[in-house]
Amino acid sequence: MQQNNTTYITNAKEAFGRLLTIMGELRAQCPWDKKQTIHTLRTLTIEELYELTDSIITEDWKGIQEELGDVLLHLVFYSHIGNEQQKFTTAQMIHAVCDKLVFRHPHIYSNVKVANDYDVMRNWEKLKLKEGKTGILAGVPKGLPAIVKAIRLQDKAKQIGFEWENIADVYKKVEEELLELEEAKQQNNITAIEDEFGDVMFSLINYARFLKIDAETALEKTNRKFIDRFNKMELLAKNKNLVFETLTLTEMDNLWNEVKKQ
Repeated sequence: MQQNNTTYITNAKEAFGRLLTIMGELRAQCPWDKKQTIHTLRTLTIEELYELTDSIITEDWKGIQEELGDVLLHLVFYSHIGNEQQKFTTAQMIHAVCDKLVFRHPHIYSNVKVANDYDVMRNWEKLKLKEGKTGILAGVPKGLPAIVKAIRLQDKAKQIGFEWENIADVYKKVEEELLELEEAKQQNNITAIEDEFGDVMFSLINYARFLKIDAETALEKTNRKFIDRFNKMELLAKNKNLVFETLTLTEMDNLWNEVKKQ
């Protein structure tokens, strides 16, 4: 049920305060929580983030609520440890991000004029440089998965105008990279093949942006579709009293096509 803004903020403050209180109690009394450090929590946090993205892909709102709660718990845990180590307080962490948001939205909190979201993003990157970033691409984490990193790199380059003018040119670039990959294959140069394959992937991700789809999400949906169909193939083979692992490629392909029709 949607709440008005005042009620929403009041309830959120109360709930967040309760979480902070519980976190303090767990840290003081629970043997497991006492032992945790920023390093022991790190892999658990990554797992929670992936569980959240799983729920987002399937638009499982109940799951999104639950996983957001788990991620928020981790954020509070880190900030509590930061307070214990006298590095920063939870309030300092929250005020810092609030100050950043105000600074990077001068079209809301100052007199800067913008025409659209593109202007907002261009201003955002310029303001980040004023904050001391070493370059446009400096804020892209090195540890991101390759596809996600490519998307972020391309998005950031776009903000300063390093972008194709139309989708037709982007598609020509994909075709060009595919030809170069084929040439590398003909030369049987594994280093060149890997290099050109990477270029093909990067170009396809760029093409996906111009199609206004998220390449990472699209690939993950295809992964899930493949898993679903493959599992159904195995079940279909079992129902036909066939030993799935001994089937020929043609026989497996026939099962695949049958599953697709279903």
